[in-house]
Amino acid sequence: MQVILLQRVAKLGQMGEVVNVKDGYARNYLLPQGKALRANAGNIQSFEAKKVQLEVANLETRKEAETVGEKLDGQVFLVIRSASDSGALYGSVTTRDAAEAAIEGGFTVNRGQIVLDRPIKDLGVHTVSVVLHPEVVVKIKLNVARSAEEAELQASGKSIQELAAEAEAEADFEIANLFDEMGAAQDGQDLGRD
Repeated sequence: MQVILLQRVAKLGQMGEVVNVKDGYARNYLLPQGKALRANAGNIQSFEAKKVQLEVANLETRKEAETVGEKLDGQVFLVIRSASDSGALYGSVTTRDAAEAAIEGGFTVNRGQIVLDRPIKDLGVHTVSVVLHPEVVVKIKLNVARSAEEAELQASGKSIQELAAEAEAEADFEIANLFDEMGAAQDGQDLGRD
């Protein structure tokens, strides 16, 4: 099906272009979202008449998105979740969770604007894209932790796995010292019997 794009669509084209897309993509996504019109003589004439207005509206929304994007870009938001000792989450962090974290941070973002490259299923600091406008994409970070204290440690650059390894090494060292002390005490008792 041929459609006229009413706004820039990633990997498809710029505003005003006539492109061929699959019928289902046009009927189920582009047309209902108001991102395109069917390419027929009437719609082409209608688009040409409204083209200047659409370009002005697009420019205004892009400027607004750039202003918000400057403030939002690089922000770190905390997401508290329960997880196993190895750092695997019980569930996953979704676009809804990311949007709620941004809203709590004082930004207006909806879950449709969040793009996850892959599911977030473990503790740590994860980078996520936010599409504020088809031409404005910024990156935010989600600090996924079990507690605020753990989030501070992660923010300083330590991973949960590193912290667990350090705790385990410290426990092994303490056990080894305890056995050394017990061995020395045992040797002292054995020497006393001679």
